[in-house]
Amino acid sequence: MRTPKKSAIRPTSGPVDRPADDEIWPRVTRELADDLAVDAPARDRAGKAPFDEVARLREAGLPALLTPPGPSRRGADWRAACTVIREISAADSSIGELLAHHYVLSWTARFLSAGATASSAPETLENRTTQERWLLAGGIEPSRTIGRPEPTLTPVDGGYVLEGRRSFASGVVVADRLIVGARCTGTSETLVALVDPADPAVFTEAGTDRIGQRLAGSGTVTFDQVLVSPRDILGSLPGDEHAVAPFTTLAPLALRLLLVHVGLGIAEGALAEARDISRATQAAPPTDEYPVSSGEDPYLLLAYGELATAAHTAAAVVERATEALARGLPAERSLGVEERADIAVLVAAAEAVTSRSAIQITTRILELVSDTAGGGPDFDRFWRNARALTASSSPAHRLRDIGDHYLNGTHPRLTLRA
Repeated sequence: MRTPKKSAIRPTSGPVDRPADDEIWPRVTRELADDLAVDAPARDRAGKAPFDEVARLREAGLPALLTPPGPSRRGADWRAACTVIREISAADSSIGELLAHHYVLSWTARFLSAGATASSAPETLENRTTQERWLLAGGIEPSRTIGRPEPTLTPVDGGYVLEGRRSFASGVVVADRLIVGARCTGTSETLVALVDPADPAVFTEAGTDRIGQRLAGSGTVTFDQVLVSPRDILGSLPGDEHAVAPFTTLAPLALRLLLVHVGLGIAEGALAEARDISRATQAAPPTDEYPVSSGEDPYLLLAYGELATAAHTAAAVVERATEALARGLPAERSLGVEERADIAVLVAAAEAVTSRSAIQITTRILELVSDTAGGGPDFDRFWRNARALTASSSPAHRLRDIGDHYLNGTHPRLTLRA
């Protein structure tokens, strides 16, 4: 298990004043990951809302990392964001998932800016998020809940009225602002609104039934006639998905890829912790039951060789998808359907490979450490987290889409669903 470092970099004036130094983010991320790893099992057992963890993120300045770099900004790029998510998730994947949703949502207005009806400059949301030190949660894509109508926005004098109920996978329990896609009554458009969860007409119920990712802050939000100002309408999405700009549909792909990095972080974190436990048992004297040390056991070496190879394979596929997305995002409105299709296929491949590797690794390590002193009941959190994270996406579906593209040249749909 990781141990905390004696000193940590702490910004003295909050994330807005952090210097534009690409080298500082890896250092800050490592220190925060070490900090989170120390008490990860205890926090997983307690299952409390992650207010303390969000405070640690803010102290490190990580929620503001993805502010686009430029003369007046001090952020990093998507490659850096993916690296941060992966390392944080190796220590605590719930917090990695929470941060992944925040990063994608912080670009909501930018993704919507490719549409003709976008009404809010991307810089407005990004600047407000950074200056106010907000943590964002929610989702712009259509709801997946069967039998439950989507929230609606009804035009009234002075703005809109938001009504409805929706569940979210991450962050809503601790968010400073919610970004919510809702159907505009009388039109086929989906309007995307910025909502204050502290509004008296907003009611949040924490999710308590997840098998894993217990600290991700999932929950269900009820909107009971919430008044939304026109200033807080970030943009709109056409009712016909065929009319959506290719750049806008990078939003769900970006979220899927960041969640892939969460899954890869789970696999790598579990494997590293299991290795530490196995190394600790090497010093134990041989017994009749175990005549050789664990470091010389050929079956154990074979197992670690297989698992390390699975992790390396997943990492290679994920890196290729990360590079493709990082190259596609700067194109914005000029992004074409072909380029978007190539990115979608690579993200799907990363999902399929990483999902299988994460489940394989976290399942196998339970067997490797089950008889050791360090392999107690807390070690199953890696398996539970991997299961919870991958439950909503089927590798078979992703592989079918990849095969259809490879064999028939079919483009993945320009869908807004993650």
